[in-house]
Amino acid sequence: MPAPHFRSASVLIVVSALALAALGLGSAAAPAAAATVPVGSGSYSDVRPAGTSGPTTNTGAPVTPKLTPAAKDKPLPTNDWWSSLAFQRYGDNPHSTPMYGHPLTYQATAAGLEVGYPTTPAVVGEGRQYEYAHKRDLTLGLTGLNSPDTKADDWSDWTVTPYWSDGARTLRTTIGHGLPFVYAKGSGGSARITTAAAPTVFADQGNVLGITVAGHHYALFTPAGSDWNISGSTVTAGLGAKDYFSLAVLPSTDALATYKKYAYSFVTGSKASWSSTGGTVRATYTLTTEAREGSETGTLQALYRHQWLNTSDPLTAYTYVSPRGTMKVREGTSFTTSQRASGVLPGLPKSSGVDKARLKGYLDEAANAADPFSGATDTYWTGKALGRLAQLVPVADQIGETATRDKLLGLMKGRLQDWFTAGGANEFSYDKTWKTLTGYPASYGSDTELNDHHFHYSYYVYAAAIVAQYDQAWAADSAWGGMVKTLVRDAANPSRTDTAFPFLRGFDVYAGHSWASGHQGFAAGNNQESSSESTNLSAGLVLWGSATGDTALRDLGTYLLTTESEAIAQYWFDADQQVYPSSFGHDTAGMVWGSGAAYATWWTANPEEIHGINVLPVTGGSLHLGGEKAAIRRNIAEMERENGGPAVEWRDILWEFQSIADPAAAKAKWDAGHGSYTPEQGESKAHTYHWISTLDTLGAPDETVSGDIPTSAVFTKGTVRTYAAHNHGATTRTVTFSDGKKLDVPARSTATGTGTGGGDPDPDPDPEPPTGNTFQLRTGGALTTATGTTAATDTIVSAGGANHDGTPHQPLTYVAKGVNGTLKSGTPTAFRLQVDAGTTVGLGQQARVSYDLTGDGTYDRTETYQYFATDPVAGWEEYTQARGLKSATGALGDLKGGTVRLEVWSAIGNGTSKLRTGTGDSVLVIPHQ
Repeated sequence: MPAPHFRSASVLIVVSALALAALGLGSAAAPAAAATVPVGSGSYSDVRPAGTSGPTTNTGAPVTPKLTPAAKDKPLPTNDWWSSLAFQRYGDNPHSTPMYGHPLTYQATAAGLEVGYPTTPAVVGEGRQYEYAHKRDLTLGLTGLNSPDTKADDWSDWTVTPYWSDGARTLRTTIGHGLPFVYAKGSGGSARITTAAAPTVFADQGNVLGITVAGHHYALFTPAGSDWNISGSTVTAGLGAKDYFSLAVLPSTDALATYKKYAYSFVTGSKASWSSTGGTVRATYTLTTEAREGSETGTLQALYRHQWLNTSDPLTAYTYVSPRGTMKVREGTSFTTSQRASGVLPGLPKSSGVDKARLKGYLDEAANAADPFSGATDTYWTGKALGRLAQLVPVADQIGETATRDKLLGLMKGRLQDWFTAGGANEFSYDKTWKTLTGYPASYGSDTELNDHHFHYSYYVYAAAIVAQYDQAWAADSAWGGMVKTLVRDAANPSRTDTAFPFLRGFDVYAGHSWASGHQGFAAGNNQESSSESTNLSAGLVLWGSATGDTALRDLGTYLLTTESEAIAQYWFDADQQVYPSSFGHDTAGMVWGSGAAYATWWTANPEEIHGINVLPVTGGSLHLGGEKAAIRRNIAEMERENGGPAVEWRDILWEFQSIADPAAAKAKWDAGHGSYTPEQGESKAHTYHWISTLDTLGAPDETVSGDIPTSAVFTKGTVRTYAAHNHGATTRTVTFSDGKKLDVPARSTATGTGTGGGDPDPDPDPEPPTGNTFQLRTGGALTTATGTTAATDTIVSAGGANHDGTPHQPLTYVAKGVNGTLKSGTPTAFRLQVDAGTTVGLGQQARVSYDLTGDGTYDRTETYQYFATDPVAGWEEYTQARGLKSATGALGDLKGGTVRLEVWSAIGNGTSKLRTGTGDSVLVIPHQ
């Protein structure tokens, strides 16, 4: 098999003292000149091993960051959407490659900043990639500006300030994700806008000019008293005694007045903050501003889909086109998102479906291999091997194979300690110029291009977290934990004041995911292929922080995992089918680019690996994928179409992936094929068997329920939920789940408990998102606007002789997610449910309809209807809203990516009844259009 994961290589297939004595992750000075820097029991070097390279140009020449004196001592976030400003990968381009801020795109040139707003996608590479490629609408600059290069002058969480100087003129601009404005400060010349074609003027207010270029509307703003002058494709304005001007891309010409209000409120910084409590992650994204004229300090910002789906903050009616789907505009300097936290387990819990003797045989095979590390020497492949062994430790422990568990732990410790000690055949080395820690031997450009540190180091952090679970002394800062934290500081540093490493090197807090390339030197912008190896780092942080008592790192991991989970669902898997252009023709992407996405990998066009690269490694941190089961089904179906049949090479990865949505189907494939396949290099038969058998027994992950600690998860099979949690602490802990279930978990162990739920809440196999206001019920728990012709029935559990009038009791639950609609004032909810009690006397069925208006997990409106007393005569009867409301709480409103839920249960009686599904006989009609 060709070596995978050339995620950020130079050629694209489809697209043409530092350690502080190891005392944590706080601010630290750069290392003194010493060959070896001790960190607890370990060490790293501050001089690269002989014969190795650091960052270089594409010709192999050493390269240093392109920074102004104001920024030269500030740690550079190398893997960002704008990294080509600072990393001159190609010697003939001292400015930048295209940078995708969204909605605007940019490219630095000698004359200033090119600005574009691509709104029409192109499908290239034989239909394997869609892109909204940068195309210049105009260039913002100064008269006469001809700068020999462009440097990074300042940056914050998602904004950056490019800088130009030609000796006579200087220009600084501030650009960023979600910013419809470009803010400029210049000296030595007049403001100059050169357009790609002669502009059409739609508004001229002297210092405010509205122009249309290539069908896109822009507003140009200079200080009061100045005036824009047009000569062909050149628009200029003197700045007088002032030095500022700005432009904005408008969603429509009639938005000019609103945008003019904020044109002089210049953005000066951006910052994300987060918290994780009680199973909910909240994040606030804030811009700082400065009034350059007048007193207005508000602003406008465009939210990505993964953000506006999860905010309840008011949004305007303004929208933009982007490669990530529709962006929606918020008026204000901040907004907050709220999401149900994605949980992580060290391993799947114990189940009756796993044969101990069979599992022991697989474990022995892995633990007793002649070379458990499969010849790995570089950081990536060593990490893969560590990850493979780490998955087996809790499995061995679970079945009482403590000798095997301890042998695996010993293998992991030995290899980690080898890498965590400078001076041997492998080590980590700090580069004070680039402020990064690189493992040598390096691979896939992790040294010369600063690629993939979060991918490589994810395996070390995850493996160290498993070791820490069983050996806390090993994980102490004074032992080997200090080196683990040093790797974390390089790949995912939570500190903005650390002078040795940048804040969150590769994770783009506004984009919601990480970037892989360290130089971003592509026409398509930056990229990330293996989103799952990025979340592997987040899961490792959750486990490491939980095992060592570092709640800040634990909560950072939960924020990163939960945020990136939504981004993966939307941008890699197109879960709501609202992002990919219809012309793309694929249900998944192997790679996401600044300009779009590609059905591809860096190393092969094999469909199995295109689909599998965003799944591996499969761990207890992969459970978040269970939130989008319909997308998994489409994904597997497409893989088999493209592959000409089921997986052959990466069978185990794709079986495990399918088991997250359809455990029984995956188990059938395992049963048929486990005897004749070779495990993927990060996998083992022991782990795959345990994973598939466990989910077949417990059911798929249920992401609609979360626990109040990050190391918890829920699985649902039919109407039975299994609750699982791992307690890393020294005393018993009660974990409370969002559906009210409580689970007592003994110290340093995993516990499970069962309860009843409404079945798989997101099993909808229909490929179309909700459109319209009439929903049919599907067996398995879906509400869908697609029409069906195959009738089915669901069984309503008996009330058991008790009175459950008004309170759901083991309800059948049907859910539609991502619903949009405008409330029709005065129109009530309606439903028609076909029910049958057979010949049983005294039964009554009851319905409740709930609306989560923004999809944030909180139901804003709940309507409970009077129960329907069925007759004891076999045959379908019709239960409708005409029975009347029993109670209602909250208020209805517009649905914006919302969730609609229908629950049906037995309110009274001592027998089961039936509910008809699958056709238009049972429907829910919401009061929206």
